[in-house]
Amino acid sequence: MSIVTVQLGQCGNQIGFEVFDTLFSDSHSSQGLCSKRENEAYQASCKERFFSEEENGVPIARAVLVDMEPKVINQTLSKAAQSGRWKYGQHAYFCQKQGSGNNWAYGYSVHGPRHEESIMNLIQKEVEKCDSLSGFFIIMSMAGGTGSGIGAFVTQNLQDRYAHSLKMNQIIWPYGTGEVIVQNYNSILTLSHLYRSSDALLVHENDAVHKICAKLMNIKQISFSDINQVLAHQLGSVFQPVYAAEGSFHYRRNPLGIDWQVQPPASGLPPLGKMPLNKELHFNTSIANLVILRGKDVQSADLEGFKDPALYTSWLEPVDAFNVWKTQRAFSKYEKSASLVSNSQFLVKPLDMIVGKAWNMFASKAYLHQYTKFGIEEEDFLDSFTLLEQVVASYYNL
Repeated sequence: MSIVTVQLGQCGNQIGFEVFDTLFSDSHSSQGLCSKRENEAYQASCKERFFSEEENGVPIARAVLVDMEPKVINQTLSKAAQSGRWKYGQHAYFCQKQGSGNNWAYGYSVHGPRHEESIMNLIQKEVEKCDSLSGFFIIMSMAGGTGSGIGAFVTQNLQDRYAHSLKMNQIIWPYGTGEVIVQNYNSILTLSHLYRSSDALLVHENDAVHKICAKLMNIKQISFSDINQVLAHQLGSVFQPVYAAEGSFHYRRNPLGIDWQVQPPASGLPPLGKMPLNKELHFNTSIANLVILRGKDVQSADLEGFKDPALYTSWLEPVDAFNVWKTQRAFSKYEKSASLVSNSQFLVKPLDMIVGKAWNMFASKAYLHQYTKFGIEEEDFLDSFTLLEQVVASYYNL
């Protein structure tokens, strides 16, 4: 079962490179806890999942690269080729229209439709190389401009053309201090469109990853490369195969194997637009938790705490909401590692904050002309606000 990765914009392409490099390095590292046969099976599983046929003995990443200008893509292609271990095959870039700026509406309404056929043809060629397609992994920024708009457009097209294949978007939550003046607009538009077309959103917060670099890794001058490497290790530790008891490495059709759907509470939702979070969430109530343990002592790890009913919403039993994968095959350079993927209330406050900031701008009609001139009308914003307020309310009432 293979995954086709779609790398979108500067953010998606730079992170995508680090992910593939991490996956390749991990699969070819020697691990003392596993036999040679087990390591070979692990390597073969990773290769089938993320790499296609070899060219001159070099594996080719199952990926399509899309950006508005050639600079980042050329750098990414060059770094992969220079490694001599793996490389990219197909790619696409399109020069950005002069004056469009960092504009979500231009990416979604103009750039995406204009280059839809070229992008989707490249994706189809990658799909045709797969003996069995598991789905798509789309890496993109949430708050960026044109790239985020195209990301939402491409995901919608993947849903239309590959309705029965998993679409998982890995999105980067913007710094709270702000990167782009209209990042809150871009964020609500991206999230609302992906909510309709994606099967799962795997969210990483820039602020949280930055804190890992500063406090846990003691990096004094943190670069985007440092942040991207942390992201790549987190993603790699989730997506690499798990050794099954019967002696084979396996994946599931859904790489995370958990239910991502949010069902509104039976009591109904509070009135939209009137939902201040005025009471503290004592902890993050969950819908689903997946723990992945790799390396030494995994069988003796105590996970009873994850089975506490208090962690989960009242309409789910822990047996239905908690899953654990274990393998003695260690990940990368770590003797042992644990990864938690959680569908919980963790993003309620950050999401509510972004929606609130965007609404304040919208109420004063700030910067709306940048969107309306490319076909995103005020009604589109209102639809996005309504949908995301429902999502916040559903999670808040877990």
